[in-house]
Amino acid sequence: MLLRKTSVVVSLLTLSTPNALAFSDTQSYWAKNCVQQLGERKLITGYPDGNFRPEATVTRAEAAVLMLNAFPDSPVKRTATSFKDVPSNYWANKAISSAYQKGFFSGYPGGIFQPNQPIPRAQIIGVVAGGKNYSPVSNPTQILQQYFNDAGQIPNYAQNAIASATINSIVVNYPNVKQLKPLQSATRGEVAALICRALNIYTVPPQYIAGVEVHPQEVRPLPGKLDIIPTFNSNSPELVTTEGILLSTFPPDGKQVQSAHLNYPFQGRFDIFAHHIVRAETPAQSRTVYQGIIVHNPGNEPVTLQVLQAASYLTREAPFIALPDVVENPQGAVYSGPGDRTMNDVLRGVRQGIFPEKLVIEPKETQILANLAIPVQAPASNGRTTMMRLASSSPVYLANLVKNSNIPPTLAEWQKLLNTGSLAGKRDPIPTPLDPPREPTVFSRVAGVSQGTQWQTQLTDNYNVSELTIPQPGKAFSYPLGTVHLITLSTEQIQSAPMLKRYPDTAYFAHSNYGVEYNLTLPLRNITNQTQTVTVSIQTPVKDEGGTDRLLFLKPGVEQIFFRGTVRVRYIDDNGVEKTRYVHLVQRRGQRGEPLVTLKILAGGKREVQVDFLYPPDSTPPQVLTVRTEG
Repeated sequence: MLLRKTSVVVSLLTLSTPNALAFSDTQSYWAKNCVQQLGERKLITGYPDGNFRPEATVTRAEAAVLMLNAFPDSPVKRTATSFKDVPSNYWANKAISSAYQKGFFSGYPGGIFQPNQPIPRAQIIGVVAGGKNYSPVSNPTQILQQYFNDAGQIPNYAQNAIASATINSIVVNYPNVKQLKPLQSATRGEVAALICRALNIYTVPPQYIAGVEVHPQEVRPLPGKLDIIPTFNSNSPELVTTEGILLSTFPPDGKQVQSAHLNYPFQGRFDIFAHHIVRAETPAQSRTVYQGIIVHNPGNEPVTLQVLQAASYLTREAPFIALPDVVENPQGAVYSGPGDRTMNDVLRGVRQGIFPEKLVIEPKETQILANLAIPVQAPASNGRTTMMRLASSSPVYLANLVKNSNIPPTLAEWQKLLNTGSLAGKRDPIPTPLDPPREPTVFSRVAGVSQGTQWQTQLTDNYNVSELTIPQPGKAFSYPLGTVHLITLSTEQIQSAPMLKRYPDTAYFAHSNYGVEYNLTLPLRNITNQTQTVTVSIQTPVKDEGGTDRLLFLKPGVEQIFFRGTVRVRYIDDNGVEKTRYVHLVQRRGQRGEPLVTLKILAGGKREVQVDFLYPPDSTPPQVLTVRTEG
């Protein structure tokens, strides 16, 4: 993620030699690995004598250059202005002007910028938070008091930005993580650490990151891999604003907009996943939108399409509501959001009555598989999540189409839209190329054919044994779930389903694996000579690539929900009774989570636990499956 240089003669903060990567004065510095990484990536440079001078202060002019290098793709937000104290021949004139136009900086009263003023820590944290475009918080004063002993010193103008930066884990305080020192001038080393956190360069010692709690434990790659069953995966555009084609795997021949058709036939087992939202902000935008899924038989013999499981819910049928972190869900009546409820049904093998048990499609004919309404009344949004598991006796093509209509569109209407329509809008942001990786990264939404519907595996000590030795008392180990590019918890294992076909402006991989079923078997073995209490949990640690010997959690907790869904656990309990439980979980970013199962395993004993779930929409990776032996 090399960042562009400005036209001024400094690369980040200094006049310096660009080839000096190992700085002679940072070898014992607390943030030396961060400084080293920034140097290797040519984001910072040292002085001609080979030093970095981490304790030297940073001026507002240098900070303007820093922000342009760190966030080169930030859009212009306002027109240029001239500052009385920044002459046209000033070395950072252009950088200051650009940083102002991008909204990184504002001036002081009287039309001045004070370019040579050492920038206070409160100001640079706020500036970087602005560059990250964090959402504002509603109670900044209370948040800051939870984290910092000197929160009362934070200027009013910076409180919201610093609160947002803090709950997003980019604020770094050395040596006392509870001391923000907001009025002190920021040093070069402190600014480097802040930028490492903002750009997801995981080299800052985590004990100095505000609100982060370090849990030493082993993180192991998840054994196994995805199967190769394809999924018709329709999630872009997430917010649908215009009629058209959401996803078509029909051949482009004879179609008016050939680029809207991906030419992929499905045969045998395959899945359908769709997740879209409609919004009405004014009464004139109130309407009913129909989502139509049609299937075509291109062959010369009839095709039988079996619908094995299928569920579809609107937000109105499954509203987002506050739920406890852990709730037993034996009847499937606990859910929050349509994605949550849909995955819950499919996990239980449900096929809703609105879907046929099977379709028989005659040669060269097309049939409607689903006509699904999404009504919306201003001011509101309504979304629909659909998940289907199917099996086709011969090749078929599918399309997911969207049309404004008060009644279900006919097959003829859908076919006309397929043949003459273009891709539906509003298009999602174009994804950032993944190689080379760079920040900020836009993963975007999925629209195409992904490969992989299930990750089924036994978790064992290695490939040559069939047991999983429990940790030593007081220890734990974890397996990542749902890892994506740049978010692997240092395992370098990417679980995202690859895309066999995709539109060029949509995601490169099925990031988060929405709708993918994880079936994980843990054949636990206690090799100690004492009975041990063992727990199995799903947890949601903070993103971290700093090593497989730790997980990072947040304390205090935050409100951002990263996982809501039902998990099935099967085991024989301590009384010898076979149990199948459905447990609904709600987890926030950085939340440790409560145990799904607690077992007493006798000395030398074995106990098997099975954990199954469909990765739910509206969730954000990573999660981990953790085995802990109580100490």
